Amino acid sequence: MQKFSIVGLVLAAALTALSLGPATKADEWDKKTIVTFDQDVEIPGQVLPAGTYVFKLFRSSSNRNIVQIWTEHEMHLLSTLMTVGDTYPNPTGEAYFVLDMRGTDEGYPPVVTSWFFGGGDEGRDFIYSGYSTTRVATNQYQTTYPSDTENPQPQQ
Repeated sequence: MQKFSIVGLVLAAALTALSLGPATKADEWDKKTIVTFDQDVEIPGQVLPAGTYVFKLFRSSSNRNIVQIWTEHEMHLLSTLMTVGDTYPNPTGEAYFVLDMRGTDEGYPPVVTSWFFGGGDEGRDFIYSGYSTTRVATNQYQTTYPSDTENPQPQQ
């Protein structure tokens, strides 16, 4: 198991209290990623309280767009979600999440819009009812990359 901590490429003017904690190397098939959120975050249909979660692709050879979200030790399945495949350059090769920061000033949690797997440019965009996401670099999005524990401060 490899350890990661927060290092962010911040596209938002206001920083969030999100960090990526210990993470395992993603399995080639299910892309398992362990993430720790320091504050509540929204996924389609629910809000996840601050804590550690396991994101992974459902083990299906016929549909690679199903994402499952589990509790930290994979004891309870919290959500099974349909997603849309996406690609985006990933020069670090590490897993990362894209968060929509709109609404955080009004007290709403950041919205998890995308999850990109370690080891390549491939990822998944989450589908929200009545919600439109864009990959344009604006001050409304934050991209967070896992990194080593020696440099835990977000980079701009």
